[in-house]
Amino acid sequence: MKNTRKATFEDMNQLAELFDQYRVFYHKESDIPAAEHFLRDRIENKDSEIFVAEEDGKLTGFVQLYPIFSSTRMQRYWLLNDLYVNENHRGKGYSKELIEEAKGLCRSSNACGVLLETGKNNDVGNQLYPACGFELYDSVNFYEWTNREMEQK
Repeated sequence: MKNTRKATFEDMNQLAELFDQYRVFYHKESDIPAAEHFLRDRIENKDSEIFVAEEDGKLTGFVQLYPIFSSTRMQRYWLLNDLYVNENHRGKGYSKELIEEAKGLCRSSNACGVLLETGKNNDVGNQLYPACGFELYDSVNFYEWTNREMEQK
């Protein structure tokens, strides 16, 4: 059985390395000090919930969720924004266990659900999420406006 739990400040060095790997995977430049600063701020400010998977004391993956709200339901949602497992530990069930942590957070906070988005070409994710009980919600169009003045690396 794998070990998943809520991230702590003691995890910061390993978590920042994993987060940096995640960003590099999405074609961003490596910047471990900035990753650590970003994650430390999220935890200190209680902006997000982060869960980690570990094996033999080494972090193997993480999931980060942000609270959002549904006005029509008048309830909290959780946005599963980041899910990553180190490439050497993929295919061992860590992603599913981290998703179960996300579902547990949803239940314990009396939220109405967990939302996420993934690319249409993310074959692994597009198989993983339905296998974990997520339903494709295709009755809306998703739009984004980008503030070009704030674009970073």
